[in-house]
Amino acid sequence: MKISLMQKLNRINLFGKLFRRFGWGSDLTPELMTNGEHRQTIDWLLFLFLLPILGAGLITMKSFNPSVESFFFQRQIIWFLISVAIFFSFSFIDFRFLKRTKILVSLLVFFSALLVILFLSGSAFKGATSWFDLGRFSFQPVDMMKLVLVLVLAKYFSRRHIEIANFKHILISGLYAFIPFVLVLLQPDFGSAVTIFLIWLGMTLVSGISKKHLLVILMLGIAVFVSLWFFVFQPYQKARIMTFIHPLTDIRGAGYSAYQSVIAIGSGGLFGKGVGYGTQSRLQFLPEYQTDFIFAAFAEEWGFVGVFVLLFAFGLVLCRILSVSLVGASNFEMLYGMGVAIFLASSIIVNIGMNIGLLPVTGVTLPFMSYGGSHLLTEFMGLGILMSMRRYRRAAHPDDMKNEFLGI
Repeated sequence: MKISLMQKLNRINLFGKLFRRFGWGSDLTPELMTNGEHRQTIDWLLFLFLLPILGAGLITMKSFNPSVESFFFQRQIIWFLISVAIFFSFSFIDFRFLKRTKILVSLLVFFSALLVILFLSGSAFKGATSWFDLGRFSFQPVDMMKLVLVLVLAKYFSRRHIEIANFKHILISGLYAFIPFVLVLLQPDFGSAVTIFLIWLGMTLVSGISKKHLLVILMLGIAVFVSLWFFVFQPYQKARIMTFIHPLTDIRGAGYSAYQSVIAIGSGGLFGKGVGYGTQSRLQFLPEYQTDFIFAAFAEEWGFVGVFVLLFAFGLVLCRILSVSLVGASNFEMLYGMGVAIFLASSIIVNIGMNIGLLPVTGVTLPFMSYGGSHLLTEFMGLGILMSMRRYRRAAHPDDMKNEFLGI
């Protein structure tokens, strides 16, 4: 029996109401296919997908050496509660004022100034001046700079979306990213500098760049890297990159961290050693197991199955972010959401890549999982702003139903 178009729309309307009732999925009803204020703000499915990632980090910290477990675990609980409170608070603020050029330029100048001050008078840790020491707490401004860069690029590309084929806009956007890139590289914080570059590259690609321009960018990237290699990179940074090519040539020096990380991951096997039985982290063979190498510590205890679940959860989070961004009220909201996804995906790829020995050790934390308040606050701020933009989003077209899986 054939179903009329009106009956199909009624069914979509019924399911759309159920989805919105429980916070699942995008708005799929025809009557909401116009811009306007929406009551539902929080994407509860996105928040639900974050919980196993946050829990994985906390459980892994809890299983560390008893002499330090209370410090990392308890302080991370505090940061988690503060970050979640900010996430919900930001979701109810109308952030459309961020579309104003003066505000975004002011934010860029402010955080650039912080990076300059940090370079001159910040606290050095393991050779990098990346932190402001505030007594019991420390603050790393580069995390907020990454989010500000996403906002600035979203604004710039949204205003020039039609004429993006003009190569000068790619160069100008590159200048916005080049300023924090250089300031962070001088600290030196190679990992954050790489993430800033990937944010700019990713947002440039999704803005509609041509293949010819992509080739030019790649050539410029190679030229910049060669210049950095000979004139900017410190000897220890060169050693990390060379260790990427031959990771076992210096396992007592530059390759030690990567070597121990690979051992920890490999020893986890299929189902892991069990919570609290990860010898590499508990016996402290694995350095920075609460921050840079928490993925290796988790893999040792939970094995391949645990890693698969963790990566699946990260994939769902990124899919939800993209799902929200695709129904943004304008190009600015869409590009911002994509920028947040690129920001998180870059950090995930770089962190896990260095944990499994495929990328140089760069000191990039794993989003939502590594110990630390600066990155966690920034990540939840970014998502809170995205939830705020979700209030006045466009509804998805009924044809998008076929692309929905668990509301993704």
